[in-house]
Amino acid sequence: MKTILKKINLSLMLLIAVTSVTNAQKNNKANKDTQAWRYEIEVVQTGTQGSYLIKVWSYSKKPEVAIEQAKKNAVHGIIFRGFTGTQSVPGQKSLTNNVNLEVEKEDFFKPFFSDGGKYMKFVSMSNDGAVAAEDRMKVGKEYKIGVVISVNIANLRKDLEEAGVIKALGAGFN
Repeated sequence: MKTILKKINLSLMLLIAVTSVTNAQKNNKANKDTQAWRYEIEVVQTGTQGSYLIKVWSYSKKPEVAIEQAKKNAVHGIIFRGFTGTQSVPGQKSLTNNVNLEVEKEDFFKPFFSDGGKYMKFVSMSNDGAVAAEDRMKVGKEYKIGVVISVNIANLRKDLEEAGVIKALGAGFN
């Protein structure tokens, strides 16, 4: 009986180790795809209390990687790129005009955008991350996936101001 339990425990430990390695490989691939910050943003609608719904188009060889990375891309886009508006929804300027901010504040942004990082406080997927058929395209050897993300821009701005990463709105230009 003890021998069987030892074999079961050993098998379970091996299964956990293999699963951990597989998850780490997926995360590394996702991070590699994100490091280039290849994405597009379009506004969908304004949300409540300082949030916007935006569609983020992310690129990856695996659709599930693009879907997951859309959250990072959404926050990155709000901070560094902003987005144009439509007739019914106003655009949003980037939270910073400093093109070097990501490099200058690397000690802040590296952990901020790490897997499960602080950026997660400011985003949520609309429709549980479901992707409409027209939002899934094959482009060469990779996929272009559009995901609707809710970003709480007001809280993101407040957090970045409190961390000293960007200047407060009333403090002049950042």
